[in-house]
Amino acid sequence: MSFWGKLGGAAGGYALGGPLGAIVGAFAGHYLLDREEGHHKPPASPEQDQRSLAFTIGVIALSAKMAKADGVVAPVEVEAFRKIFHIEPEDLAEVSHAFDVASRDLAGFDSYATQLADLFRDEPATLEDVLHGLAHIAAADGAIHEGEMAYLTEVATIFGLERSRLRRALGAYVRFPDSDPYEVLGAPADASDTELKRRHRELVSENHPDRALARGLPAEAVRIASSKLAAINAAWDAIRAERGLA
Repeated sequence: MSFWGKLGGAAGGYALGGPLGAIVGAFAGHYLLDREEGHHKPPASPEQDQRSLAFTIGVIALSAKMAKADGVVAPVEVEAFRKIFHIEPEDLAEVSHAFDVASRDLAGFDSYATQLADLFRDEPATLEDVLHGLAHIAAADGAIHEGEMAYLTEVATIFGLERSRLRRALGAYVRFPDSDPYEVLGAPADASDTELKRRHRELVSENHPDRALARGLPAEAVRIASSKLAAINAAWDAIRAERGLA
């Protein structure tokens, strides 16, 4: 099935509302609804569909603004989005159009980030997933540049994300000289073994791919969660080796 279900984008945009809904309405007729085949789950509810729409359009809008800040929306950035969201070739023109609409929209990136922060205020892991997706797109040309780093940091601030979440989201693409495995877990280096084990379990539970599906997010968020989970487990393995834990 095509990633973009042709199910009435204008109506979806109206339901979503705000600056993100305006983007959906601008290319009415294309509304993210499909789910990746292989995940056997009941049909999504309207609320879940709206959350999928918000997540996807949010990544489009924020990445388009980030790309535009560098001058133009480069094909490599659209291609990076395509790889995250597994866009079929026949739908690539629509994705490119969505980037164009978002980049030309008069709303500032902060309005999109604020709407996402409001929609997912009780789900910091989802907002971290958005930031992770943005970092992947920013790094599409080989590196995250200074301006892009400042942009991503500002988005994280609007999202209300703590430093450890920002570092996890960017860690696959940026080498932080002061980064360490404790920071990945969001725990102090002098935390007890018991505290660290508990923190690791909490992060594994929060970032498990099944949780992303349960939150009504698209299958692409599942892939992002899997990437973050690998980083979390790698940090825990490093700490275990350092402390000699079984």
